[in-house]
Order: sequence, then structure tokens, then C-alpha cells
Amino acid sequence: MVIMDTWNPTQYSKFQREREQPFFDLLALIRPAADMRIVDLGCGTGNLTRRLHEALKAKETVGVDRSERMLDAARHERPPTGLRFEAATIESFDGRGEYDLIFSNAAFHWVEDHDALIRRLFAALRPGGQLAFQIPAMHGTASHTLADALTTAEPFRAAFAGWTRPQPVLDPDRYARLLFETGFADPKVSLVIYPHVLDSRDEVVEWMKGTLLTEYEKRLTSRQFTTFAETYRERLIPQLEDDRPFFFPFRRILCWGEKSA
Repeated sequence: MVIMDTWNPTQYSKFQREREQPFFDLLALIRPAADMRIVDLGCGTGNLTRRLHEALKAKETVGVDRSERMLDAARHERPPTGLRFEAATIESFDGRGEYDLIFSNAAFHWVEDHDALIRRLFAALRPGGQLAFQIPAMHGTASHTLADALTTAEPFRAAFAGWTRPQPVLDPDRYARLLFETGFADPKVSLVIYPHVLDSRDEVVEWMKGTLLTEYEKRLTSRQFTTFAETYRERLIPQLEDDRPFFFPFRRILCWGEKSA
């Protein structure tokens, strides 16, 4: 089966302001140093990678993303000196003692086995290097559990052929312990609820079409996905309050650690 690149920069950017605040909160955890070499894993459209590079006055920053469509948006403007973008997966990243900062803003929830992932990223850091990442933790909410349920419902069951979306996100206390046991000194982990205010509950579906639903879209034809998205909307909307504006609390886990020198 050919897996399509279903990421859409325009759809993703509909809620750009809401998606940016966790980036700045994560950036605030980082301890700046001179001439940093940085990699941003899952950089998306690259807008925030550029801000990261400039805020830390980095010597070199590499933005990595698996979606060529997102990277096309990243390359639309000429990047500043020292910033470049590469098409690759987080799973294929295998640096060895090369980086002063490994950064990831809302991407690790697409990667399985976080125990192995954290150990691999630890090996890619220089002594004193930092790891900073944030992960959406919405897997237990209706917006996510409903999409999973639809994979076993008709008329979609045959198309998904037993596939269900992996759920690798750990509890905050597990991340704290994992960072410490891996060798990060004084790790900092927090669960933050971001209080997004949307025009209506219908915008929750538009939000998910820019992120979560892209994983389901890959495994369906265009016509099947149109039906899937319509069914998702029909079943999700009645579960949400009919308020205008609509209060949409979004859970994220922010993690930071420094490799012992």
C-alpha cells in the first residue's frame, strides 16, 4: 500500500496562533549557549524552526520533517544563515554526540516506543546538550477516541484492514522518570492545559483535519476519506457543547532535560 503525504500546510495553519504558544513555553525552558548546533524534529512548515534558530542565535539549525509538502512551505522564504531543512523521519534520526539541542514541538506522538526514542536522542547529544519536546496528550478525549472507533465500523472496516492508530504517549511522571533514568540531570516535565477559544464546536473538526485525521486519510481513497470525515463530524459534534465561542481545552506535556557533562 502506498502511503500518501496527506499533510496540508494551509489546513494546519488555520489555527497557527493556538499552536504557537506551547512552542514559546518550551523555548523558555532552554538554556542558551554560544554557537549551538540544533535539530528540530518534526519541524512542519518551519515557521517556528526559524524563530528557534534566531532566538537562540544558533550556529546551525536543521529542521527535519517527513512531509515534503510541509517542507515546501518551509523553503518558501530564503532561510537565514545556518538554517536548513531536510526530508526525513524522526525514526531515521541517528545522530551521535553531535547536537547541543534536540527540539521537537508536537511531533513525538507520531512515533512509537518513547523509551527507545529518548535513549536514541540522548546518544545524539553532546555532553551538556539539551532535549526539549512537547507532546499533545489528547488521546483520551472524544476527538481522538471517536476516530479510532470508526476504523472498526462500517463502511470503513475493510479499508483499514485491522489498522488502528498507535498511542505511544506516556504519562507525565513516566517521562520524568524516563529522562532521569536515561541520564538527563534535573529533568523538568509539566502537563499544561491550553485554553483555546474557538468560534464554535465545528472548528474542532477543522483542527483535527489538519493533524489527527491525516493519519486516517493516508489509508483511504479520496472518496472514502470524505465519507470518513463527514461521519466523524456527525458523531463528534453532538458530544461537544453548543457554545459560541467554544472553549477547547488542549492538553500538552512539556519536557526538558540536560545531558550530564
